[in-house]
Amino acid sequence: MGTDAEKLDFRIQRWIYKQGWPDLRTIQKHAIEPILAADQDILISASTAAGKTEAAFLPALTAIGDDEDGFGILYISPLKALINDQYRRLELLCEALDMQVTPWHGDAPQKGKEHARKSPSGVLMITPESLEAMLVTRAGWVRWAFGNLKYVIIDEFHSFIGSERGQHLLSILTRLEHLTGRLEAPVPRIALSATLGELELVPAALRPNGSLSCKILTDPNAQSGVKVQVRGYLDPALRDEEDRRPLAEDRVVQDIYDICRGDSHLVFANSRGRTEAIAASLAELSDKNGVPNEFFPHHGSLARDLRHELESRLQKEDKPTTAICTMTLELGIDIGKVQSIVQVTPPHSVSSLRQRMGRSGRRGEPSVLRMLISEPEITGDTALPNRLRLNLVQSLAMVRLLIADKWFEPPDTSQYHFSTLFHQVLATTAQWGGIRADRLYALLCKQGPFQKVSPEQFKTLLHEMGQQEYLTQLTSGELTLGVEGERLVDHYTFYAVFETPEEYRIENKGRTIGTVPVESMLLPEQHIVFAGKRWIVLEVDSDKKVVRVEATKGGDPPRFGGGGFDLHDIIRQEMYRIYTSGEYRIETSSGIVDYLTEEARSLFQEGLQSFQDAELANNPILEMGSTCYMFPWLGDRVVNTLSAVLMQSGLKASSFGGIIEVQDTAATNVRDCLRKACEGGFSNEMVLAQMVSNKMVEKYDEYLPAGLLEKGYGRRMFDCQGAEAWVKENLIA
Repeated sequence: MGTDAEKLDFRIQRWIYKQGWPDLRTIQKHAIEPILAADQDILISASTAAGKTEAAFLPALTAIGDDEDGFGILYISPLKALINDQYRRLELLCEALDMQVTPWHGDAPQKGKEHARKSPSGVLMITPESLEAMLVTRAGWVRWAFGNLKYVIIDEFHSFIGSERGQHLLSILTRLEHLTGRLEAPVPRIALSATLGELELVPAALRPNGSLSCKILTDPNAQSGVKVQVRGYLDPALRDEEDRRPLAEDRVVQDIYDICRGDSHLVFANSRGRTEAIAASLAELSDKNGVPNEFFPHHGSLARDLRHELESRLQKEDKPTTAICTMTLELGIDIGKVQSIVQVTPPHSVSSLRQRMGRSGRRGEPSVLRMLISEPEITGDTALPNRLRLNLVQSLAMVRLLIADKWFEPPDTSQYHFSTLFHQVLATTAQWGGIRADRLYALLCKQGPFQKVSPEQFKTLLHEMGQQEYLTQLTSGELTLGVEGERLVDHYTFYAVFETPEEYRIENKGRTIGTVPVESMLLPEQHIVFAGKRWIVLEVDSDKKVVRVEATKGGDPPRFGGGGFDLHDIIRQEMYRIYTSGEYRIETSSGIVDYLTEEARSLFQEGLQSFQDAELANNPILEMGSTCYMFPWLGDRVVNTLSAVLMQSGLKASSFGGIIEVQDTAATNVRDCLRKACEGGFSNEMVLAQMVSNKMVEKYDEYLPAGLLEKGYGRRMFDCQGAEAWVKENLIA
């Protein structure tokens, strides 16, 4: 088996032999020595099913093979379902070592948890929220149970980076090292991920205080074979009730049925509503054709039993199954390898697209991706954004970035996360019973992940928490929980720092026309598209969670909305490159590959022609009647900033898919407005945030002092430096 495996515990070597493995994989071999050395953090970045779990656990289990006192390995997962999957994979291996492995979450068997409480040892598998509950309610036991901890293994690390949940996890790990006296001799962290861009930036996201160096391991033999097809669908503008042309959605459903029936696939629809609609249509089509249904929805709102039943069905190769899903099946839940991935809208990010593609490709076969993209028929009233075929071109840009450039989004470590800091102040205070303010700042901000928070900002937060009775200060100087703080900490929902976006009702003249999760910037006088119509926002009532709107005109409304996620600058710049060059194909060693169907090529040519007709290659602002369109070709934060600056000056600006629409004005006014903004000192993120009434993005934002809320929201939503640079380059230079 080779000299590398000989460094592993002999019982593990015997287990490997019984599995029938001819040899370890390359990344598994490369991980053995640095993990056994236990003197640095390790990042293992490789494709799905590349053997990352074994790469981490084989040497880590070797290192704790003879330990009996306390947990030796702490495995942290973003999902309970992933814990259950990994437990099944590790159970027999740990049996070979006569080692305890304990899954610990709300659905895990109580018997195993009780045994681990009395006699902690081996491997503990847990979510960040359950680990937080341990620290707050059983700090003394945690100090004893984790006193001999040798490794922390974090699965699907990319899902944590840059999020409030990731910040929570990093803070918990710092507090755990502090509690067990390991700040000076840190516990090595092993991060596993299939999707990470700009790997050199990741160590700072894994251990912000830099107390250990980080070794990055990648798979040199990563599967590179991919098959990609982008299908286009023209959605007809039906003239009357007698117009019977098939809608694009009907054709998409039929193609999914034809492609997927008889095998196992994943169809990503992004939203829960679209997921349910497509699954229902496919079930009806199966019934109409007199065949058993093989198509089932999978999303976070489904009952746990239904999700588990579908996941189990996907694992059975003799039972063809297609899951119509949101992001719930994007992470590494063991569903086996599916035949292909189908994407019915542009994905949230290139990283997400890469992660999804990794779920397909059986027995060494290439990954298979099909993207099914609908675009509206162009009529005399069609707005310019829809003429450009933005959905399609964004999809092409993402495919090119992933396959040709091998680029995906780098980790975002620029945020303040004041909401999570509020939570961690309460959690740490509850854990210790009482703690001095200077020790809190040292633990959470100097040693922990909130390193962007200044002492002044921290004092502002503590002062507000004291004023609102979340904290109280004793005569000794220590902080303890106040009445309101105890109320929050004692509630069962406290241990999680994340929650789903709040649903806002969309009201027109007192009538509710629907609900939407509000994740992106909403301002009065903005135009939005909902239920296929254009509306102007009259008021955003954050207390009642209501957006009051009025119908407005302006031609066919742009249907491309952005979906509440932050699209990166590089994606829009790649879209611009495709438009200006007219080239979307990918050059390979065997020639240039065209991956579009005939209808998709026709739609692309329409978009390209519209781009050329409008002379957008060198014209960032286009005047069409009383409406101006501005094309920064940059990410959502820059677009948000430019829109807000224009609105700050009294102009009616809205953005759709990276294009800014300004109504009832001339192009010269738009240019003059942005030039003056630069000359007078470009606005800052905090000032722009003050314009937005609903700034409650993260769970505990409502408890923050106004200044910190504006600071955090401004950093999250705007990029004044990027916007100013664009104005100077395109409108002043």
